[in-house]
Amino acid sequence: MSQPVLLHDTGNSPLRTIVVGAGEAGIALARDLHRVSSFGLEPVGFLDDDTSKLRRRYGGRPVLGTLADLEQVLERNDVDVVVVAIPSMPTHEVKQLGLRAASLGVTVLHLPPFLSALQRQIAGTDMRALQVGPLIGRPEMHVVSRNARAAIAGKRVLVTGSGGSIGSELCRQVYGFGPEQLVMLDHDESNLHRTQLELWGEALLDTENTVVADIRDAERIFQLFRDYRPQIVFHAAALKHLPMLERHPCEGVKSNVRGTQNLIEAAVAHDVERFVLISTDKAANPSSVLGATKRLAELVLDEQQPASTVLTAVRFGNVLGSRGSLLHVVRDQLASGAQVTVTHPDVSRFFMTIEEAVGLVLEAVRMSDGSATYVLDMGEPVRIVDLVRNFANLLNVRDVDFKYTGLRPGEKLTEELFGAGEKALPTDHPRISMTRPPQPVPGFRAGLRELYDAASHNRPDEVFRHLRRLVPEYSPAPGLVSAGAPYPDDF
Repeated sequence: MSQPVLLHDTGNSPLRTIVVGAGEAGIALARDLHRVSSFGLEPVGFLDDDTSKLRRRYGGRPVLGTLADLEQVLERNDVDVVVVAIPSMPTHEVKQLGLRAASLGVTVLHLPPFLSALQRQIAGTDMRALQVGPLIGRPEMHVVSRNARAAIAGKRVLVTGSGGSIGSELCRQVYGFGPEQLVMLDHDESNLHRTQLELWGEALLDTENTVVADIRDAERIFQLFRDYRPQIVFHAAALKHLPMLERHPCEGVKSNVRGTQNLIEAAVAHDVERFVLISTDKAANPSSVLGATKRLAELVLDEQQPASTVLTAVRFGNVLGSRGSLLHVVRDQLASGAQVTVTHPDVSRFFMTIEEAVGLVLEAVRMSDGSATYVLDMGEPVRIVDLVRNFANLLNVRDVDFKYTGLRPGEKLTEELFGAGEKALPTDHPRISMTRPPQPVPGFRAGLRELYDAASHNRPDEVFRHLRRLVPEYSPAPGLVSAGAPYPDDF
């Protein structure tokens, strides 16, 4: 292995970036990223397997090592992002780079495949859609620290909802941290197949690390915990589409509350070290069934307070780039020349990237020492219409025609991060706050049993009544029923 070069920290505010490939594509990309500050990436050097290029400078930036030196170069140069500028690099090699970089909390971006790169002339504009700063009004934050690796390395880790956007990204980053075993659980075998294919480059679904199960099935969940004995559990499985749960509240209770309690009880019974619940900002002063059920899941978690298992919740804003998220819908509408449907001209949301969301989860594992809820500082809420216009500009679409369809039942104009009776408390991370939720209402456990009974017998009116009693701050927002608008409710 060659000896990698050490750069000194220059104190640049953009994200420190290593470009993989010191060929024409990499040199052109590094030049464009340096010239256009809005990309938010500042190249500090290259990696290239051509050893004749080592210590040579291209555009004023040195070749710091070969791909074998990746971890050393990232650690010694305080790197935030790796950009692969070898368009012809096989997908499985890019994924392996991503796993290696993720183990150090570093994000990997990739230029388009070779033919697409030729069409686009391998310009820095290929990276524009990957930069979220112009969309959400703040730079992307890489919140995961290198200390998070120590909390996961060598552990048996279970991820529920591992076929979803957040769950699969959790699996990818956790796998890069070197766990003793990664168990991926989902009720949808197609999603499991996709996640396994992304991680290993093949997906035979014949290994012990992929598990089909429904979190509503308490007996099955206890069996899995007994067999696998996980030490860390990330609970990302949930029903999360707000309009659907307004129409089918019993299903929201069965999955988001009862399913969560099944997992928590199994975790406590089997001495799990740390359990992390993925929640949502809609749980703060909820106005929807989604928010109320996720708030109730937080209360179920907090009410346990076991001696040996650390129970933690993490609240997300809306996640950009996840499957079915707002940008995917808007992109398709802009491409077809159709009107962009938005519920209200003033509706706003907190936004974050998948990398930020998963980084928050991993930091919560590292920081948590007792029951608490962790929240990322996501800046100010962003109006949906502003985000759409900024996104359209990145796609060189100058005129956007909006169609306003009206607020839906349960939808707020603006989300909140902290609910009634909650106070934001500092942590050892400057961009992450925590709060300890208030005590549940008297008769909480008996009320839960009544809620579960109503849900199991599919009595929605009773479910609404029990939700209001168990979550006093739950105040349903009436909204206006309307079809056809993309609802940005990913978290």
